[in-house]
Amino acid sequence: MRISVIIPVLNEREDLPQTLHALAEFPNIHEVIVVDGGSSDGTREWLSTNLPANGLVIDGARGRGNQLNAGARAATGEALLFLHADTRLPENAIQQITDALAEPDVIGGGFYLHFLESKPWTLNVVSSGINFRTRLLRRSTGDQAIFSRRDSFVAAGGFTQWPIFEDVDFVQRLKRLGRFAIIPSHVATSARRYITWGVLRTVFLMFALQIGYRMGISPFRLHRWYRDVRFNPVLDPKYETPQPTKQRP
Repeated sequence: MRISVIIPVLNEREDLPQTLHALAEFPNIHEVIVVDGGSSDGTREWLSTNLPANGLVIDGARGRGNQLNAGARAATGEALLFLHADTRLPENAIQQITDALAEPDVIGGGFYLHFLESKPWTLNVVSSGINFRTRLLRRSTGDQAIFSRRDSFVAAGGFTQWPIFEDVDFVQRLKRLGRFAIIPSHVATSARRYITWGVLRTVFLMFALQIGYRMGISPFRLHRWYRDVRFNPVLDPKYETPQPTKQRP
């Protein structure tokens, strides 16, 4: 099965090189599609000379949902793996995805998670809580490398064009189509948000955002409260919150 890796980026010059370098260790990845939402920190310039042989860079309207859908439209693999620019896959990830999708009732899935950073120690508590939720509810968020069959992605309607909670919404719709598999391995993702804003403050913010989402508050309104650790007003003084759109792929 050909697996296309889709990475949405916006000002990821610091983390993207390590992620692409790690992906180069997987010879069985069909293609890597990087979808740039208008980076202003040198990400696009770096990609122009450092893209892997099986790589492709495309532009996408700013907003993670928009960018993920743009990558899915450009992909040619039978399976799609949506990977954040600061997330590393476990060494046997591609084979594990292939094995999971060999089960006819499995339409997609995700991984457990641990953080790249080991300090502060409270990060271990956070990751344990995330993994407990994953085990209990059988669902993953974008930090946990969501994957799906291409036809299941299309049948689910793709990602809603939201700047936040597009992953939660997509997995919820995807699970209606079949079994969502949780791979018994851990991706390693950056704890940069927790480190930048403080672990307890970030946990409280994320909890409050989830409550707001469940109460029906617009993700575009919630996004105003969601601090972006990549945003630099000097590099990107004209940054604007993505605007609502009802389009799907």
